[in-house]
Amino acid sequence: MKPILVIMAAGMGSRFGGMKQIEPVGPNGEIILDYACFDAIRAGYEKIVFVVKKENEALFREVAGDRIAQKADVYYAHQELALPEGYTLPEGRVKPLGTGHAVLSAKAYLDAPFTVTNADDYYGKEAYKVMYDYLTATPGGCAMVGYDLKNTVTENGSVSRGVCDADGEGFLCSVTEKTKIVSRPDGIVSMEEDGSELPLSPDTVVSMNFWGFSEKVVPAFQESFVEYIEKKLPTNPLKAEFYLPTAAQNLIDRGVSRVKMLQSHDAWYGVTYREDRDAVKAGLLKMHQAGLYPEKLF
Repeated sequence: MKPILVIMAAGMGSRFGGMKQIEPVGPNGEIILDYACFDAIRAGYEKIVFVVKKENEALFREVAGDRIAQKADVYYAHQELALPEGYTLPEGRVKPLGTGHAVLSAKAYLDAPFTVTNADDYYGKEAYKVMYDYLTATPGGCAMVGYDLKNTVTENGSVSRGVCDADGEGFLCSVTEKTKIVSRPDGIVSMEEDGSELPLSPDTVVSMNFWGFSEKVVPAFQESFVEYIEKKLPTNPLKAEFYLPTAAQNLIDRGVSRVKMLQSHDAWYGVTYREDRDAVKAGLLKMHQAGLYPEKLF
């Protein structure tokens, strides 16, 4: 059973100011999604599931899905504002329910080990290769690919990252979500909820939402989602999200699965803010010129 790639693409990119998942960044008009799928396919993935808003599926098919479907089996899952039977969505809630919920939105397609990534992050080819190889060689295994914090920040504003801690065997102990990390000339800091600033080492390993899971953990994800609905959602009904790192942490804490911490040394690029676009374009152009990518991906 070959691993499946799940790409989360339901967010509209509020800080970016539009649908950043389809913003052209490559020298021939490629979007970041093209690079993700190209790298994944050459790593061995043959089945790709896009998690999108239902109203955006036709647009996604037009700008990327139909093209990628020529090289892999492509499916669409819809992330909608809906809770399980017996629960009611808070009045006025319009924000998506989070990355953990995005994975559950695709559960009908998760009949094999699966990798989960963001549509608007460039991860580099190494991440797809090490994750594919791990999931293939480790039945029932779960993993994440971490990056050095210094390679994942932007000069154009704050970012959200999951700070990782691993044991001596290389398995995750914890992932702590830091929702406002800022890069300054004198260092990188996390702006804490109490107003304090926590300095972070540039070499801190962080999660960029590049995860790999056994299909057997999906029921545990569902249990974590119900816990979020009952305990977290009432505290902030309009904005509280069920994060994927939270779901992974619950797997660890409850003894459902250990999560191996893999690492990629490739450069990471992301379009969090509109001002990030030029840096991403320049970086990808250099990679094409160096022969890391062909003139045309698809």
